[in-house]
Amino acid sequence: MLLTPGRGESAERPRIRATAAHARRRFRAWRGERPFWAGFFTLAAGLPILYWPYVNLDLGAIPLAMSTTPGAGSLVIGVLLITLGLSLWYQPHLRLFSGIATLLLALASFPVANLGGLFLGVFTGLIGGSLACSWIPPVADEPPAETARPPGRGGPTS
Repeated sequence: MLLTPGRGESAERPRIRATAAHARRRFRAWRGERPFWAGFFTLAAGLPILYWPYVNLDLGAIPLAMSTTPGAGSLVIGVLLITLGLSLWYQPHLRLFSGIATLLLALASFPVANLGGLFLGVFTGLIGGSLACSWIPPVADEPPAETARPPGRGGPTS
């Protein structure tokens, strides 16, 4: 399909841009209502923990295999971290539980899962768990309530 100016392009391009802008606004609103980055870092922490025990690397002519007994521990910890990351996105009211569980699993992955996915899983898990524990849901915009003063305590006298 050749793109020639003036032939079907003028009607198609604004519609695509409007659709993309609408999708971006919806994603931004969705992201603002939940601990998005905490879930992202938590989910990203599970991937290297899952990956390293099951990969076979070759350094020149020397095979490097890390699939040892920590493979089962890596599988459990990696799957749990991915599940906690998704729960932070889709169940934001569980953020404190998910954050504490992420911190504990990230620390436990260091001795259990090949140095926590060669340190990548530990660091991203600690960041994700910290962000989850510190996230506060957005407050609805309400007018400030007037503070009532008890009578006789420095208020105007009548």
